[in-house]
Amino acid sequence: MNAFDVVAVRKQFPALDEGAAHFDGPGGSQTPQPVADAVAKTMVSALANRGSLTAAERRADEIVVIARQAMADLLGATPQGIVFGRSMTQLTYDFSRTLAKTWSEGDEVIVTRLDHDANVRPWVQAAEAAGARIKWLGFDRETSELDDLAPLLTERTRLVAVTAASNLLGTRPDTQRIADQAHEVGALVYVDGVHLTAHAPIDATYADFFVCSPYKFFGPHLGTLTAAPELLETLKPDKLLPSTDAVPERFEFGTLPYELLAGTTAAVDFIAGLGGTGATRRERLVSSLERVEQHEDSLRDDLEARLEAIPGITLYGHAAHRTPTLLFNLDGHAPADVAQHLAKAGVNAPAGSFYAYEPARHLGLGPAGAVRAGLAPYTDKADVDRLVAAVERLTTGTGTN
Repeated sequence: MNAFDVVAVRKQFPALDEGAAHFDGPGGSQTPQPVADAVAKTMVSALANRGSLTAAERRADEIVVIARQAMADLLGATPQGIVFGRSMTQLTYDFSRTLAKTWSEGDEVIVTRLDHDANVRPWVQAAEAAGARIKWLGFDRETSELDDLAPLLTERTRLVAVTAASNLLGTRPDTQRIADQAHEVGALVYVDGVHLTAHAPIDATYADFFVCSPYKFFGPHLGTLTAAPELLETLKPDKLLPSTDAVPERFEFGTLPYELLAGTTAAVDFIAGLGGTGATRRERLVSSLERVEQHEDSLRDDLEARLEAIPGITLYGHAAHRTPTLLFNLDGHAPADVAQHLAKAGVNAPAGSFYAYEPARHLGLGPAGAVRAGLAPYTDKADVDRLVAAVERLTTGTGTN
């Protein structure tokens, strides 16, 4: 495998010309020029509601069809099972309410202490409304590894909601094993892939539902869910009477944002072009993301080792399998103050709990959380050097210069 050409990758991101070192990718990546171009081109093209009569109608329909195929290629899924929504949070609320129609008193739903609240609270609230019982799967505070799911499973388990990677700690649970265990008792599995999809090849077919957000992997702000069309056919969401009952459209409320779907397709194509090889786009995506993973993990290991050598640093999350995401605090300094110091040094590494309410509370961090440094394909060694140097200056009291 040839070396990952981070120099060439960085040239595709106009935002990097502003000079900051971006470690804020877990909250939303920067946008490459081809994605911005695709959005802009669509916005100034003739568009209408989807149809086949006019050029504008045909263009809108084609954009949707192409975007479904692009996301299917990225996730190893089928385009007929791709659902678009405003965000992962919105999609999860929609599906939690729809699935809860099939639950009754005494049924059980399992959520984890590791998840972003978008894959916790919708299920908690839906279960409460249906009279179902919520069970909590914890994680080890030292390693950030999830506990064993098996003791929580029963014949009354209806759904297990779990993250593919923690947006706070980077932990990548063995979701394939979790899905296998849940399926043995007949439960459905809903996987939050928002944080992982930007960093590793994905085959979402092991999960009953897999959700992600294109703006985490260079695309526009919207959400995507994939599920088997046969499963979607069994679900009846609340919807407008004249709207189509076809799958997957029955889960998409109102007119889709065509310009954002065009940008999503461009983002998938951009990832496929990150040095990947293969005859199909799916093969190029897998190959490219393998290269991305190797590049990011190498930088993460370097950053982690150098941060650990700084006196007063506490690093959280030591799972064996992780994304390139580091969470840390510095003795004597509030997380927000550290983030402010870094920002003045041109390093964007925010502080907080990042809607990971349960894991932050489980670790005793509370709302203040900690500082999160997330690496992306456009991160280079110079960025890492800047982050480390800025933290070192803070510990020695030498300021930002």
